[in-house]
Amino acid sequence: MGSPPPLCYISGMTIRPWRDYSGRVSPLKTAVFVGLFLPGLWVAANLALGTFGARPLTEAIHQIGLWTLRFIFIALAITPARRLLRWPRLILVRRMIGVAACAYGLTHLSLYFVDEAFNLRQIAWEIATRIYLTIGFTALLGLVALAVTSTDGMVRRMGARRWQRLHRIVYAIGTLAVLRFFMQSKLDEWEPTVMAGIFVWLMGWRALAWAWPQERLMVGRGVALSLAAAALTMLGEAGWFWLTVGVDPLRVLTADFSLQTGIRPGWIVLAASLGLTFLGALSRQRDRFKSLRLRPV
Repeated sequence: MGSPPPLCYISGMTIRPWRDYSGRVSPLKTAVFVGLFLPGLWVAANLALGTFGARPLTEAIHQIGLWTLRFIFIALAITPARRLLRWPRLILVRRMIGVAACAYGLTHLSLYFVDEAFNLRQIAWEIATRIYLTIGFTALLGLVALAVTSTDGMVRRMGARRWQRLHRIVYAIGTLAVLRFFMQSKLDEWEPTVMAGIFVWLMGWRALAWAWPQERLMVGRGVALSLAAAALTMLGEAGWFWLTVGVDPLRVLTADFSLQTGIRPGWIVLAASLGLTFLGALSRQRDRFKSLRLRPV
């Protein structure tokens, strides 16, 4: 088969975000397209209602930045999810989510400009001298590069191989995003640690898929990867507290097996990754059962 039709036009018809390449309305794309606006609308509503506390603009900047990171990781999760769940149409929304991550990142930066009263000299100085801002700005530049080259027309102009090489920087962007989240969050490390653990799982899944390209990932390998990601999350959390505030790593690891401090990040990573793995196993069994039913007697 040839290359897919251009993103913007098919037979002279403009393709809307809620339509697939055939021009038909896609319920999946429509739902995702609408959903991508909801966090931004929620932030705007809280700003308008004055429910963001004493520093509403600072909180809005924080919330939009969080959703930028979340959308990056949702986009990264599309590839394993579509393969594990045997849901190939998920690929239709990956580009949309990635562009949304870029849009939220640019909104995050724009709100920061507003908060600094558009003092460009001060903004440039802070980005250059405050390392977590430098990391965030670098990641945003990478997102912009990916968004600008995300169209089918750019794929044709660049060539598939060059385009794929460029878009692999999303893994570096994910790494920078996790690091920046940790540095900004200081002691409130619950969500950054969960995100780091999920990132470990996502990269581990890609490593397994690369090692066995012609073989579906078996349940055993998936379970092993989930356990490894959860263990690394727990060890990483203990190491982070030890390096930043000097807490004995054994105390943190002990807390992972106690409910006194709530459900720790390692268990969230384990539950999420195991859940996707077993849903994939169920999808495989469902398809196998369907093929048996359709097989002639």
